[in-house]
Amino acid sequence: MNENLNSNNIENDEFNFINEDSDYQDLITRLIEIKSTIALLEKTIFK
Repeated sequence: MNENLNSNNIENDEFNFINEDSDYQDLITRLIEIKSTIALLEKTIFK
């Protein structure tokens, strides 16, 4: 019984790491988009 709990915990931890990586990738993508938008706005404002 204890072995099953440990096995499930390891699988859950691996799943959480995959989700966290995906969340970080999404965040990085959004930050890059925001950076591009700000750069375009700066070009427009300071023309």
